[in-house]
Amino acid sequence: MMNDDSRLPGTLPLDHGLFGRLRRDVAEDWARYLHHPFLKALGRGTLPMEGFRRYLIQDYLYLIHYARGYALSGYKSERLDEIRAASRALTAILDVELPLHIAYCQGWGLTESEMAATPEDLRMLAYTRFFLERGLSGDKLDLEVALAPCIAGYAEIGALLRADPETVMAGNPYAPWIESYSSEAFQAAAAQAILAIDRLGAERGAVARYPSLLTTFRAATRLEAEFWGIGWPKEQV
Repeated sequence: MMNDDSRLPGTLPLDHGLFGRLRRDVAEDWARYLHHPFLKALGRGTLPMEGFRRYLIQDYLYLIHYARGYALSGYKSERLDEIRAASRALTAILDVELPLHIAYCQGWGLTESEMAATPEDLRMLAYTRFFLERGLSGDKLDLEVALAPCIAGYAEIGALLRADPETVMAGNPYAPWIESYSSEAFQAAAAQAILAIDRLGAERGAVARYPSLLTTFRAATRLEAEFWGIGWPKEQV
């Protein structure tokens, strides 16, 4: 992948506001998240298919908890516009993202009942319970910062993979995954999420709370990086 992650095609405001500051201050952890061997192999089409299936199953389980995170975000909201925004995100996960993921997994020979019956990998469990705990014990800003590495990171990864000259699209079984996260629609959604975090931070005193928010963001970024290990042969648990 490219090394200059701040100069990507598209419209991701990676250096903007609160998110940009958090991303800069966890630069080493962010780089490990973006450049995990799982992703390099995925881009080249050399990732073992069994590893990708393990990842897909755990990602299905993750999305259920991700939806719970946005339900909690609605509860933690204090204004009607915030509740509506959380509701739209929750509906998008339940009615769009999850059905698309289930349909995609069917192409890999995975049924929803099979995925639902699979035990949670400890890395998936640690990550999802972490962001739910931050939302339960903190406020909406704590929760949104804990969730931020997911949508923002996947968008940046998608853009990086598409721009990487070593990425192979023709004949690559993982090309649809790359296309999904590098798509204009996903990039735009991630850009809006980044800007929303900055607005929320301005309203909820992010400057005074920055050390705590940074600790949350760093932990979430590290947990995202660990998640790739689910599908990487050398990091099975």
